[in-house]
Amino acid sequence: MVISGGTIVAGQVLKARLDDLVTPGQLLPPDGAAAAAKKSDIKGPLNILLVGIDPRNDTTAPLSDSIIVVHIPASMDEAYLFSIPRDLVVDIPAFPKTGFNGGRAKINAAMSYGSSVGNGKHDVPQGFSLLAKTVSQLTGIQRFDAGAIINFGGFKKIVDAMGGVTMTIDQTVKSEHLAPDGSPRPRSERCRNPQSNCEHPYTGPQKTYKPGTYHLEGWEALDYVRQRYGLKNSDYDRQRHQQQFVKAMAQQAFSKDVVTNPPKLEKVLQAAGKALIFDGNGNSVVDWGLALKNIRPTGMTLIKLPGRSVITGGSYRGEALQDSAQDFFASIREGTVATYLLAHPEFINKS
Repeated sequence: MVISGGTIVAGQVLKARLDDLVTPGQLLPPDGAAAAAKKSDIKGPLNILLVGIDPRNDTTAPLSDSIIVVHIPASMDEAYLFSIPRDLVVDIPAFPKTGFNGGRAKINAAMSYGSSVGNGKHDVPQGFSLLAKTVSQLTGIQRFDAGAIINFGGFKKIVDAMGGVTMTIDQTVKSEHLAPDGSPRPRSERCRNPQSNCEHPYTGPQKTYKPGTYHLEGWEALDYVRQRYGLKNSDYDRQRHQQQFVKAMAQQAFSKDVVTNPPKLEKVLQAAGKALIFDGNGNSVVDWGLALKNIRPTGMTLIKLPGRSVITGGSYRGEALQDSAQDFFASIREGTVATYLLAHPEFINKS
């Protein structure tokens, strides 16, 4: 969506209006932010960290339910998207600001360990900083050039402001949470107590998404990309669906009714501004849109990292990446990702 803004921005007044709609934030670690404290040209190669979270108040520790890294090579006309499994067991570095001494845990807990500001309060941007350090340590990417947090509650408003999104659904998906009309599924009698430890507490008819191409409303798109139960490859299928959604949104943004319609684009960014926190390392969201204007959906490659579930004593402990993932990360760092994928096409999500 932001990329499409680069095709219509005309004049400083409109640019300033669009910039003001998206919430700025200090997301990246201080070493990365300090290096770009002064505005500079945005040049590749670039790495962007995108995180999705549930709506939470400041007394609830945030968890990163969706983690996507976008790599843009020096040519600035392509983008490679890969997801980090939310249950990936990693070493989370120490974070003196919260007194966290570091440890091994699922990566989606990194934001929680980094978010505490005392008195039972939590700061989401501060938590993002520790998550960025954790992803850097995992991938070897020294620093991120930009970062964003999207609140899933506002996700629906963004899609609806765009007039929905057209997606190709690649497998049958049944909603764990919603009925066919979009209303919440009720809890079963044995699971009505919110403190109960029911793994699948809901009952009744389910919203079902069948293979094919559909134009989805906001609530449908959000529901679809959040499902993992009942899928053959569980969270790995969900990661693919989330990547497909990002690509579909880019396609939708480039459609004529958005790109050539400034009032509609402004409406979309107004919706995004209420759901999005953005750190462009000293550059605004529109600056980034202009810099990335040559990337088209056809130039976006979706990556699947090879992984497996960790089972100990019959209990699920999380996820682990295969050793070949480190070779892929090395190709990102060395600027040879296109060559690596030619030799290893199994990394490309072709669905």
